[in-house]
Amino acid sequence: MAKLVDQHDHHYCTADVISAVEFSQSGEFLATGDKGGRVVIFQREPQGEYNVYSTFQSHEPEFDYLKSLEIEEKINKIRWLPQLNSAHFLLTTNDKTIKLWKVSERDKRPEGYNLKDEEGRMKDISKITSLQVSPVLRPMDLLVEASLRRVFANAHAYHINSISINSDCETYLSADDLRINLWNLDITDRSFNIVDLKPENMEELSEVITVSEFHPHHCHLLAFSSSTGTTRLCDMRSRALCDQHAKLFEEAVDPANRSFFSEIVSSVSDVKFSHSGRYLLTRDYLSAKVWDLNMENKPVETYQVHDYLRSKLCTLYESDCIFDKFECAWNGTDSVIMTGAYNNFFRMFDRASRRDVTLEASREVCKRRAVLRPRRVCVGRKKRDSDISVDSLDFRKKILHTAWHPTDNIIAIAASNNLYIFQDRHSHHAGHHLEQDRPPQLQDAPAQ
Repeated sequence: MAKLVDQHDHHYCTADVISAVEFSQSGEFLATGDKGGRVVIFQREPQGEYNVYSTFQSHEPEFDYLKSLEIEEKINKIRWLPQLNSAHFLLTTNDKTIKLWKVSERDKRPEGYNLKDEEGRMKDISKITSLQVSPVLRPMDLLVEASLRRVFANAHAYHINSISINSDCETYLSADDLRINLWNLDITDRSFNIVDLKPENMEELSEVITVSEFHPHHCHLLAFSSSTGTTRLCDMRSRALCDQHAKLFEEAVDPANRSFFSEIVSSVSDVKFSHSGRYLLTRDYLSAKVWDLNMENKPVETYQVHDYLRSKLCTLYESDCIFDKFECAWNGTDSVIMTGAYNNFFRMFDRASRRDVTLEASREVCKRRAVLRPRRVCVGRKKRDSDISVDSLDFRKKILHTAWHPTDNIIAIAASNNLYIFQDRHSHHAGHHLEQDRPPQLQDAPAQ
């Protein structure tokens, strides 16, 4: 099944570009954030479709008068809190401010107040001649309300690049280029700095934090990666300030292969713990790597996402594409990983069979309801019609943001201002069927 969710109108503008995609813990809901500061939540219907559930403006553009800087409204990250009652809570952040939102349903309204009329205006007390038991709840059309519960601000000097909910469901972390802060979800006026990479002399700055993530089961463990290609595992039990890491995951670079671009392409753009908590998935510019938490010196698996771009690094540097930050995701059983590429391609790697597949998120696939066939990028001469030459790739089309349903074989792909939802046709939820000979779990997918 494939579905194109047109969450924006067809008059494309920069504000419509999707900048964050996140499934809730149950997978019933899917939230997207865009560069215009808007959050759109989709709910999974019984037949398997995802339809719009709620839309609200999370962030507005601001201006920092002290630094004379404009703060964009763009949503950098969205994180769902575990559901504890009928309401849903999620954190959203732009470059500087984190907000906690409550999304709830209302299908009854109170009526029959003694001191107010039906429009909510105060009655003239002198004209009230009788009193009644009030209010009375009357049925109404279902209304989904998004209400701002807390604002966590003024804690970051640099742009926030990641937020992560702790498994204790009481705290979360937020990270910028040089610091990671620990927050309590109930306290907005203070946070605790747990990682600080800022040197006394900024000219000595050698690396910046690119992403951080809490361990899914151990509330004292967190990982953060840097622009030098390293990922550190920190244990908050050892000391309050995690300036000394417990483990350092780093792969030695062969000096013979070192070039001007080596450090740039080794910068880690995303980190995801596996659902089991045993592995770390990291994404750099050219590859995705799986690390065993018990082995620091090298990854247990390395997947080349688009190795054919090595000859294009100079062009990609000149266009700033080399600084694009691709996300990565695990499937529900940790057996397949997914990440994005250029030309609206996304890649999947089966860890057991080592098979991989390149698929394309495009409007044509959904319009024609055609077969979702694997694509192949060739460096030399094309071998078949479905091949595309590396020289023909469109670097303006890129899949940066991806998410995988926590249990089912459903993926969400953000391509510019379009959200694509692909579902395995063999899933027990039928939904919109797209006849597809290569479903997302890589059945019989040929290696590239």
